[in-house]
Amino acid sequence: MREILGELLDIWRSGGTAGVATVVRTIHSAPRPAGAALAVAPDGSVAGSVSGGCVEGAVYELATEVVATGSPKLQRYGITDDDAFAVGLTCGGILDVFVEAVSEQTFPQLSALAEAIDNHRPISVATVISHPDAGRIGRRIVIEPGSADGSLGSARADAAVIDDARGLLLAGQTAVLSYGPDGERVDETDDRGMEVFVASYAPRPRMVIIGAIDFAAALARQADFLGYRVTVCDARPVFATPARFPAADEVVVDWPDRYLRAQRDDEAIDGRTAICVLTHDPKFDVPALEVALRLPEVGYVGAMGSRRTNSDRLTRLAEAGLSAAELDRLSSPIGLDLGARTPEETAVSIVAEIIARRWGGGGRPLTAVDGRIHHERADDQR
Repeated sequence: MREILGELLDIWRSGGTAGVATVVRTIHSAPRPAGAALAVAPDGSVAGSVSGGCVEGAVYELATEVVATGSPKLQRYGITDDDAFAVGLTCGGILDVFVEAVSEQTFPQLSALAEAIDNHRPISVATVISHPDAGRIGRRIVIEPGSADGSLGSARADAAVIDDARGLLLAGQTAVLSYGPDGERVDETDDRGMEVFVASYAPRPRMVIIGAIDFAAALARQADFLGYRVTVCDARPVFATPARFPAADEVVVDWPDRYLRAQRDDEAIDGRTAICVLTHDPKFDVPALEVALRLPEVGYVGAMGSRRTNSDRLTRLAEAGLSAAELDRLSSPIGLDLGARTPEETAVSIVAEIIARRWGGGGRPLTAVDGRIHHERADDQR
């Protein structure tokens, strides 16, 4: 829902009702992940997407119907053996989509949800998508680490779902959870109980860019487009200005190594954080990399420079006491081999490498690769 929240909040504040369709479960090669959403406004306009185009028309019609009837519905979309050209996913995937009417009356916590997301506070929404009692479908709880607002219909169900949802939120995961009708723990194959979709909204992943140069400005734009919370850090105040980096969420004037130590001490760097060192200056990048490469929880560390620069940098880092394992974590020269030349092209090559690392992709043309197009998250593969 994050991608449609602005449009949805405008409708909500105006007193209108939107039809909202949310992907709650995917099977096989589905084009959009769980949590992807589409909203149909009262004037018929659309925001978001649940399938990249495959079933948008059918979902639009269902959302309009749900707003008219007030009855939420869980609908499965997928290609069938009987009719490959029926409404479905031509990629062969299957989507379970939950469609509901959203207004101030049906979702009073929407403003609080938006505020938490804007302020980078972790929050999740647990919604009943299937239940033997139709009156329980669509009920929800909005859950933060220390509070919860709403009810699924019973104290027992609320307690079970709140506990499980907080675990998912801590891991940054979105999932469908199965229970008995009143929140009882049941076998996952039992289809007579309650299903709850838990959408977790962890804070946006961070990208810390070291070096206030033109390549940093291009990288900040790409990272912002991909949903990162971007920080640009440089010790030179004449270069590190918000005007030069409008896509950055913050521009910090500080020595990069000191800034990274402070972020480490504040526990502001995690496994989703990318640190990109673009300074080309040993007095900045070597101390910064000393800190970055010793952070066990950081997701990605890359540094710009020629192969000669990288060789000299590795020597300096080894002399500073970094181990071979720590040095192996450094991606340098930074980025994938795309033949990039301009700052914008280089930024694409950098984020392409980060995406490949995140999902376990090889960076090769899809025409040269067999198997699934969409990868599982690399750190989820067991």
